[in-house]
Amino acid sequence: MNTQLKYIANIQTGIYAQAVSTGDVVYLQAKHFSDNGSLLNSLIPDLALNSQTEKHLLNEGDVVFAAKGSKNFAAKHESKNGLCVASSTFLVLRLKNEFRGRLLPDYLVWYMNHPKTQECLKAKARGSSIPSISKVDLMELEITLPSIEKQNAIVKIDNLQKAEQNIVKKIQLLKEQYIQHQLFSATKKQYGK
Repeated sequence: MNTQLKYIANIQTGIYAQAVSTGDVVYLQAKHFSDNGSLLNSLIPDLALNSQTEKHLLNEGDVVFAAKGSKNFAAKHESKNGLCVASSTFLVLRLKNEFRGRLLPDYLVWYMNHPKTQECLKAKARGSSIPSISKVDLMELEITLPSIEKQNAIVKIDNLQKAEQNIVKKIQLLKEQYIQHQLFSATKKQYGK
C-alpha cells in the first residue's frame, strides 16, 4: 500500500531558540547527528523548560527530519535521550493514531533515509545558499507501507548492515594502526634502538 506522508503523520516545524549553557531540555540540532542520522554524542540539556519548549517536547517514536541544509536525514526520538525539542532545522513527524501499530517509526526512518527517497527529496529542495525541503513537499512524499512483519524484517536487516559497517570500519582502523606500528618499529630496529 502506498500513501502520502500527510495521511500518516502530523508534521510541524521545530522551534527557533537560543541555547544556554545549562538547561532542562535538549535543543536538538543537525550538529548532534552524523550524515545518516545517528546521534554523535551524549546530549546535554541546553534550553529552559517553559511554556514554549513544553509545547514542542518530542514524544517516544517521533521522527525528526533535517529539512534545511545539505545534510537531510530522518532520526527517531527515543525517550532515553531525555526531554528534547527539535530546532527549526527539523520537521517533526508524529504518527497519527490510526497508523500507530501499522507503521513502525524505525521503518519510516529507514524509508526516508533510503537513497531513492533522499534523491526524490533533494530534487524538491529550494534555495541556493541553504537548500530547504518544504513541509508541503514532505507531506506529499509517497510512503510504501508493507506489512508490520516486512517492516520489522527490513529494520532488522538494516540494523545488522549498519553493525557490520561499524565492525568493518573498526577492523580497518586497527589494521592501519598495526601496520603503522610495525613500520615505525622497523625504523627503530634499523638504527639498533
